[in-house]
Amino acid sequence: MKRVIVFLLVVAAGVAAWRFWPPPAPFWPPPFLASKDTQGQQSETRRGGRRGGGDEAVPVIVSKAERKDVPVYLDGVGSFQAPNTVTVRPQVEGTLVEVAFREGQDVKAGDVLARIDPATYQAQYDQAVAQKAQFEAQLANARRDYERYSRLAKNDFGTQQQADTAKSTIDQLSAQVRYYGALIDQAKTTLDRTTVRAPLSGRTGVRGVDQGNYVTAGDTTGIVTITQVQPIAALFTLPQQNIAAVTKAQSRGPVAVEALTGDGATVLDKGALDVLDNQVDQTTGTVKLKATFPNAALSLWPGQFTTIRVAADVLKNVVTVPGPAVQQGPDGPFVFVVKDGATVGQRPVTVTRQDASLAVIASGVEAGDQVVTTGFTRLRDGSKVAVGSPGADSDPEDEVPSPSAKTEETPRAEGVTR
Repeated sequence: MKRVIVFLLVVAAGVAAWRFWPPPAPFWPPPFLASKDTQGQQSETRRGGRRGGGDEAVPVIVSKAERKDVPVYLDGVGSFQAPNTVTVRPQVEGTLVEVAFREGQDVKAGDVLARIDPATYQAQYDQAVAQKAQFEAQLANARRDYERYSRLAKNDFGTQQQADTAKSTIDQLSAQVRYYGALIDQAKTTLDRTTVRAPLSGRTGVRGVDQGNYVTAGDTTGIVTITQVQPIAALFTLPQQNIAAVTKAQSRGPVAVEALTGDGATVLDKGALDVLDNQVDQTTGTVKLKATFPNAALSLWPGQFTTIRVAADVLKNVVTVPGPAVQQGPDGPFVFVVKDGATVGQRPVTVTRQDASLAVIASGVEAGDQVVTTGFTRLRDGSKVAVGSPGADSDPEDEVPSPSAKTEETPRAEGVTR
């Protein structure tokens, strides 16, 4: 009897356990073979319906659309070159007795750079001066003789032939004086060339010859090379599609340009556009341009690569939004506009110009509209939002930049570039 009772109790306990105990997790398929749909459902379950919560306000950062004038820039890559480079060579031969400059020194036009032994050329100059003085004395005597013979011939105390001979002597001696005057000028020029002067203002390079060496006018090395760096020129290229914009800008007056660092963040100097080349390079489809910069701070150097920014135009009183506010969808660009401070609406826009920091909107947004700049991941048309101030912390998952934004560019100033 006791065995029957114990058996019935065990059966009752098993039935109860089978009826009320939760079923165990399936052992097949294993987690690593679970389908993507199953994993996605489990992920959504773990997130607690984070994306599906229709009443949850999405934190966003907004910015107001504004009307203002926006400059249009054209960016080209080029390098600087010196407007003038001169290799200073000796024009006479002799011993270099003095080098009057330092390597890398800034010199002015006319500054003394070196001196060549002038002794030989000084002697030639003095000889020409003495010979001219000798013939000038003879010429003065011949003129006195001519005056005497002319008076005697008029009074029949002398012959006319004597007067004519004296006149011829004057002409001969005058020619000799002029000849030696020219020799003096030549000797003076040669003597002056023993003092080597800077032909232009600029910076000296490495010295080509040392003091004490014998130099000649045929030396190819030269004493030093002078490069003009103030002002300095820049040669750069632009795509041929920008030719019309540049010529239109030139028709309005001088075109301002800026020299930027490689990252485009710092302005090295400001100058003006000089020349738009008269032909397009057919191999690259680009056109050359030349600009001049004052280079007062000597921050630009010949051979240095740079980015040149050309101020091609100014868009007057246009609607602008931050560049990241413009998103790309299947139907084109759009923005999220905050309505009544609580919800957002997806609004298609027409973009005229855009870069990493600024977008010019032709239609779809008006000045004063609040557009979302951060927090796009969970936004849908009609989503509730919690507006934060610019610079506030946001969910890293929401930081999705616009596909159209050029994140590698760092514009120098507020404007749009091509």
